Amino acid sequence: MLVRRLADCREIIANDGCRLRELLHPAHDASGLPYSLALAWVDPGQSTHPHLLKQQEVYLIIRGSGVMHIADETRELHPGDAVVIPPLARQWIANSGTEVLEFVALVSPPWRAEDDQRA
Repeated sequence: MLVRRLADCREIIANDGCRLRELLHPAHDASGLPYSLALAWVDPGQSTHPHLLKQQEVYLIIRGSGVMHIADETRELHPGDAVVIPPLARQWIANSGTEVLEFVALVSPPWRAEDDQRA
């Protein structure tokens, strides 16, 4: 049984500028999953850098509120909202609230640094 504790995962600043802890990634654990899974945070008044991934991504908002930008579309997101981000779509999320924006990020196939480009 593979169990990963968030507290045991190292926090990094991702390429898009958010704080992130990667919980599962088949290149770094024995999960064998066809995706990677991370928890990310954007502080109030901040946003991620516009970027694009070659992979498809899903965000699930856990806490706070944000404005999601995907290509030419913009949408307000709140806890419980999930958004699908198509491959190669220019994207970023801005924290529009007064508390930390917290979200789960699922990337399929798994995230790779060489596939993550600022736009």
